[in-house]
Amino acid sequence: MGRIRTAISRAKYAAVGAAVGAAVGGLVNRNAASTGGALGGLAGATIGEVRVGECGLLGGLRSEDDGDSADDDAESVESAA
Repeated sequence: MGRIRTAISRAKYAAVGAAVGAAVGGLVNRNAASTGGALGGLAGATIGEVRVGECGLLGGLRSEDDGDSADDDAESVESAA
């Protein structure tokens, strides 16, 4: 997926989260609507990052060229002992 499409998908989640947060906060008062919108936008951006991210949640921690890193980790622990 291209960078622009990825950014737009993440922005959609953030916008929906901000709208929902502001609507829920607006039931209380204006200050709560502002805070709810900010927190909802943050939550939406986080969800968008996790769902739309190219590597997945923990994909950035793993090597891209190594398919079976768990076996390599076990071998490195055995060689260190």
